[in-house]
Amino acid sequence: MVKIKFCGLKRREDIEKALELSVDYMGFVLYEKSPRYVSFEELKELLPYARSVYKVAVMVNPAEEQVEKALEIGFDLLQLHGEESFEFAKMVGIERVIKAFRTCPGLEVEEEWKLAHGVLLDACSYAYGGTGQRADWELAKGLTRRGFRVFLAGGLNSENVSEAIREVRPYAVDVSSGIEIKPGIKNHKKMEEFVHAVKNALKD
Repeated sequence: MVKIKFCGLKRREDIEKALELSVDYMGFVLYEKSPRYVSFEELKELLPYARSVYKVAVMVNPAEEQVEKALEIGFDLLQLHGEESFEFAKMVGIERVIKAFRTCPGLEVEEEWKLAHGVLLDACSYAYGGTGQRADWELAKGLTRRGFRVFLAGGLNSENVSEAIREVRPYAVDVSSGIEIKPGIKNHKKMEEFVHAVKNALKD
């Protein structure tokens, strides 16, 4: 089955609901300008609840010290959502990096990124994720066919995720705003509906 990543988690009750739904990845935003930002102090309280899943630190152009601190407090993976180079990803550990790309016209993803844990494809936007806008599914489909481990993000919700899975055949789907009441506050019914839609996407 396609893996599921819930992103932008800020509350213990949302983490526990995600665990109940058996999601595979949980993303926590360490980018201070995001409405879903969580501080290192808050993370020390929250991360222990996120057991048995990949815990992902979502970072934008972080310093090496920030990366080290994130790994020290218990994150398994780093989602690099800015303009980070392949060299930087290699330095911090390429196998634990999910590199995010905005699917703007002319985007080229070099073959070397196949060494990463995955590539996340988001909408073409000046914002760093969480916009609710849709990514370029055709571009995503092309990368899947080329053998990339694609995390499809960008405007996914329970109404369109089944179609996205059938169209793109990604390794994983990533949702944030599509399961929210407002940024960082998840709607448990929407969480359930999203997981149900993913599980049934390829049954027809």
